[in-house]
Order: sequence, then C-alpha cells, then structure tokens
Amino acid sequence: MARLIRPLRSSISRPSSSSKILIPQLPSSLLAPEKPVSFKNALLVRTYISEMRKSAFEGNMLRLLRNEIQYELDRSPPNEPASEFNSFTVDNRSGEQWISMKKKFGHNEDIKIEATMFDGSVPVSKPGGTSSGGGGGQDVQLHISMIVNISKGKGGKTLEIMCSVWPDTIEINKLFVRKPENVLAQPYTGPEFKELDDELQDSLYEFLEARGIGDDLAIFLHSYMKNKDKTEFMKWMGTVKSYIEKKSS
Repeated sequence: MARLIRPLRSSISRPSSSSKILIPQLPSSLLAPEKPVSFKNALLVRTYISEMRKSAFEGNMLRLLRNEIQYELDRSPPNEPASEFNSFTVDNRSGEQWISMKKKFGHNEDIKIEATMFDGSVPVSKPGGTSSGGGGGQDVQLHISMIVNISKGKGGKTLEIMCSVWPDTIEINKLFVRKPENVLAQPYTGPEFKELDDELQDSLYEFLEARGIGDDLAIFLHSYMKNKDKTEFMKWMGTVKSYIEKKSS
C-alpha cells in the first residue's frame, strides 16, 4: 500500500513539464497609451467643465430671479411714490433707505423730516388674542425711525426731535437743540423723553401736531414705506439679474 502512495505523492509534488499556467494579458493600449494626455489638454478639459458648471449655476439663478420679479409684478406691483403729503414735499431718494420731507411753517420755520424704511418690529396680539399667545395668535408692528429738524432762519440753532413711527402713532424718544457748527463731538442731549413731566410731554406732542407731524403722518409713512420697500426690492433684483447677465469681457 505504501508503495502505491509514494508514487502518487511524487506525481502531485512535481508538475508535469507539459502543463502550462495561463496568465491573461491586458491590451497594450491599456498598459501604455500610445499618446499620453498632455497637461495643456487636461487643463482645457478642466476649464471647460468649470465653465459649464458656472453657466448652469448662473442660468438657474437667472431663472429664479425672473420668476420672483414676475411674481411680485403679478401679485401687487408697486405704485408711483407720492411726491407730497399735505403741505410737505416728499423726496423718495431712490436707491436709499431714507426719504426726506420738507415744508415751511409760519414766517421763519423750516421743517425737515428724514425717515427710514422699516428698521424693526415688535410682537403684538392679533384681534381676539392675548399677550400670552392664545386666541388670535401673534402679529408684528413695523417700526420706522424718524428725525425732525426745525430751524428758524439761516445759520441758527436747530431743534432736533428723534421719534419712533408706529402704524398709527408717533412716539417722541428724545429732543435737543443742535448748533449749526457742531463743535462738540458728544453734546449733552438731555434726558429720555419719557422722564419729562407729563404736561411737558403733552405740550411737545401738540407742538408737533400743529406743524402737521401727528397720527396722519404716521399712517402715511407706513403706507409709503410699504410701497418703497417693494420698489427697492424689485430694483435690487433687477440690478443683480443685469449683473449676472453681463458677460465678462
């Protein structure tokens, strides 16, 4: 039996000279390209892909801007801004966040008002709601900052009154008299308006109302700024759209 096993082991350990192991060969074109890609060609391909991506991105942005502009025009297009209110002339100051209003009062008073676009808000309860958030839920009141300058004659001192304008009322925050030369860098501007005597506060509100600066002006400014906000927003979108459409030279 052992004599039969030994020749078998010998035949297994020594492969036959006639047997061959097949090794797959790769095409020569894959092992060594006939013409290697140059750095210049690779750079051109990379630049082309980059330009294609940029073009697709800009095209998508332009589509979104056009859709937004058209949506605003269809929903509620802005109106032509008013050029006057009561006895005030109104300067829209297109492209800016402020408007200016001017008028003369009496024999020697020049009144100038500068008002911002909406620059803040406070939460309020909707009709039927409560301050704790029940019922009608929460809403917001938009805020406008306003500066009133009242001067008497050229080169004289100016009474400057800083106000908050709410949807239907004007609230005085501070007032002081400013010299035309503005010598002091940080002049004393007096106490907060609410710290003044109640009768003095009432008399100052009457002082402004006599000059056409009251609740009617507050209502006008909120309506005006709502329209200006939409006008400036659409103008901004148009400017961005024109910039993207302009091809680099």
